Amino acid sequence: MSVKPASEKMRMIHDPKRPVIDDYIAELFDDFIELHGDRYFAEDHAVCAGVGLFCGKPVTVIGLRKGKTTEENLAANFGMAHPEGYRKALRLAHQAEKFHRPVICFVDTPGAFCGVGAEERGQGEAIARCLYEFIELKTPVISIVTGEGGSGGALALAVADRVLMLENALYSVISPRGCASILWKDASREAEAADQLRITAEDLYSFGMIEGIIPEGMGGGQIFRSVKRAIGEMLTELGNEPNMDVMLQKRYEKFRKIGVFREINQNNEGE
Repeated sequence: MSVKPASEKMRMIHDPKRPVIDDYIAELFDDFIELHGDRYFAEDHAVCAGVGLFCGKPVTVIGLRKGKTTEENLAANFGMAHPEGYRKALRLAHQAEKFHRPVICFVDTPGAFCGVGAEERGQGEAIARCLYEFIELKTPVISIVTGEGGSGGALALAVADRVLMLENALYSVISPRGCASILWKDASREAEAADQLRITAEDLYSFGMIEGIIPEGMGGGQIFRSVKRAIGEMLTELGNEPNMDVMLQKRYEKFRKIGVFREINQNNEGE
């Protein structure tokens, strides 16, 4: 795999020819049935969720949806989910838990939608609920960042036993454009921000935040083969866990150790 700067990868992941969730479903899963609605408010087309077969075994698939045309992107809100999308995802995750199906998530979003309506309907709560409940979901969870992994909108579907990234994907606490807007009041400097944020797959792997990097090869066919192989390997690994309690404890510890902190002795402060 060749190491490219984040700014170059940013251009690559916005290529309209790059595979999206519907392509992965068509290539990797048989007999897929998409399920709709959050049972609270509405259907969110920015989140695709349903049940299918992976190598003959039933799995639940949840993905943030983008399109390849302007019309498709508008229908999916450019991959920016509303709270009902995250509530749909969580509903399908609990259904998977009930029927002992692994959950496979595909992440590709600049971030959750931040419109007034989304905030009124509890966008922050919906994302937080995903974080809170996915960490204790009693079934294997695999998450793959395939393009953009922006902010909490991506993290909501990336609390998993195994988090993987395609080699040209990006995963960040904020989008490069958002970072440039805040730091320099100039969104046009997003490429510069991308290169400074350390958000490439190589960076995230070196930090211990992801478990693997999936090579993309020279075309869509190679990507699908690589992703299929990676999912198969991860499902086998997770299937070898001695029991669910051990798997949940490892998932919890994995996220607890992310980040750097320093304890201050309050008794000696100022001495």
